[in-house]
Amino acid sequence: MTGLEGKNGSGAAPGGAREPSDPLGIPSVSTPHIVPEGPVAPSVLMPGDPLRAKYIAERFFENPVRFNSVRGMLGYTGTWRGVQVSAMGSGMGIPSMGIYSYELFSVFGVRDILRVGTCGGFREDMELGDLVFAQASSTSSSWAEQYGLGGTFSAIPDFGLLEAGVAAAREAGRRFVVGNTVCLDQFSRYHAVDKPWTPWARMGCVATDMEAYALYCNAAFLGRRALAMFTVSDLRLKGLHMDPADRERSLDAMIETALDTVRRVRAAES
Repeated sequence: MTGLEGKNGSGAAPGGAREPSDPLGIPSVSTPHIVPEGPVAPSVLMPGDPLRAKYIAERFFENPVRFNSVRGMLGYTGTWRGVQVSAMGSGMGIPSMGIYSYELFSVFGVRDILRVGTCGGFREDMELGDLVFAQASSTSSSWAEQYGLGGTFSAIPDFGLLEAGVAAAREAGRRFVVGNTVCLDQFSRYHAVDKPWTPWARMGCVATDMEAYALYCNAAFLGRRALAMFTVSDLRLKGLHMDPADRERSLDAMIETALDTVRRVRAAES
């Protein structure tokens, strides 16, 4: 068994991730989608691709331990610059993000979830690889109807996370945009209508994704904190797309920004 597979080889899991339910800190609860094999940290980075979560653990974490493999949705916990943090896939789309983020928040006591993914950028001044911070998430989805609000819910991130994320990006000298984004149920290239994002861009949305709205709604409903940040992998107006090598380099910059965001928030709270 390697250090990435369940309990690590020394018989001890990274400390401080959760209030321990047993000597290894493994939660005693489970859900239909998460059966913990290791501890879950208070802050979780969530890429869509579970293999990206594995990549984050292998490339950035010290002493990573896998805590979930149910349905292939891999999750890992480790440390980054002395801070306990987890990474877990969310799957694609609002429903999948809705399930996994809800369970992490409500069952496993996760406090912060940072969505780290890609987006399609709308603005002329954007470049491939730019970071986007979702200051708000608009949607065409009916996700928020479950709350019985009788109106339109404005889904926004936690300001402390947003502030820390922007500070981390600025200090690292990264190009970034902060603005409203739109979360769609359909992957734009397969939408029945050509350029479905155009009306949203006209209203000032800067980019499109498929998960942020559910994450922000779950955080609001459960009293938790969330932030969605993206790497611009496609430029809708220019018809440009990242090649695989550029995608990996740019995603590393976003992941480092997200990890530094967690570090800054933890430092401010200590």
